[in-house]
Amino acid sequence: MTQTAVDLRAQREAYYRRIAKAHLTPLWESMAALVPERPQSPCVPAIWRYQEIRPWLMESGTLISAKEAVRRVLILENPGVPGTSAITQTLYAGLQLILPGEIAPSHRHTQSALRLIVEGSGAFTAVEGERVTMHPGDFIITPHWTWHDHGNPSAEPVVWLDGLDIPLIRFLDCGFQENYPEDSQPVARPEGDALARYGNNLLPIDFEPQGQASPVFAYPYARTRETFEQLRRNGPAHRVHGYKMQFVNPATGGFAMPSIATFVQLVPRGFESVAYRSTDGTVFHCIEGKGTASVDGTAIAFGAKDTFVVP
Repeated sequence: MTQTAVDLRAQREAYYRRIAKAHLTPLWESMAALVPERPQSPCVPAIWRYQEIRPWLMESGTLISAKEAVRRVLILENPGVPGTSAITQTLYAGLQLILPGEIAPSHRHTQSALRLIVEGSGAFTAVEGERVTMHPGDFIITPHWTWHDHGNPSAEPVVWLDGLDIPLIRFLDCGFQENYPEDSQPVARPEGDALARYGNNLLPIDFEPQGQASPVFAYPYARTRETFEQLRRNGPAHRVHGYKMQFVNPATGGFAMPSIATFVQLVPRGFESVAYRSTDGTVFHCIEGKGTASVDGTAIAFGAKDTFVVP
């Protein structure tokens, strides 16, 4: 480096210090990082094996109640962004436990949430006055600003995977919540009402959309599994995705919730997909079976109830 270059660098550094007092910073020093030639996520691929996590999750049930915790959850935090409560730059994920006899109090918030039931049956989620009984593999949504609570009248612990758009809402500075006056909201409709009204390729003639989220908030795994069995009988698997379906808003054909794309996928025994890449950060959860995912040349072996992330 020449003396002229050294002097110029010193002049620039002095200039930067002066303008910093006015809360200014030079774009040219950060241009490459702000507008890179390829994505540069700090998040990394990672896996959370359920059988390793389950003892810690059950131990949490001896340390704090669902009511005191509000939501007793162990967050799946991406090791590339420790301290952020995020699994990707836009998604949060965690495993929630509710023990027999417990209620997770009713509240609502601007974040959109999903639940994928991992273990146990007989607990319920209530959304805007309607309850649904949980079974393993069921997919349930609680759209933003909907009252929701959880209860477990069964005799066994129930665990589900939570997914929320918390990091996205945090980035937009629009995250807040409100508690319901009672632990549980009143039941206004019988169980299965939303699925009957909106989940059979029919809509009531007086239907008026309430926001962009699906009016169906529970997608039973038994129906999903039956769909896949029929698809497998009817034709070959896609060379990249196997059999992959999107959870939809039946009123629009769009996603079940506008801020989180959700899919369910069946990978046949012996299937090996063609490699692909996507700009989407994706959280995968294995409902049943086992397999191996190759992420940038690294093999991730997974089994039933395991969760892994691909940035």
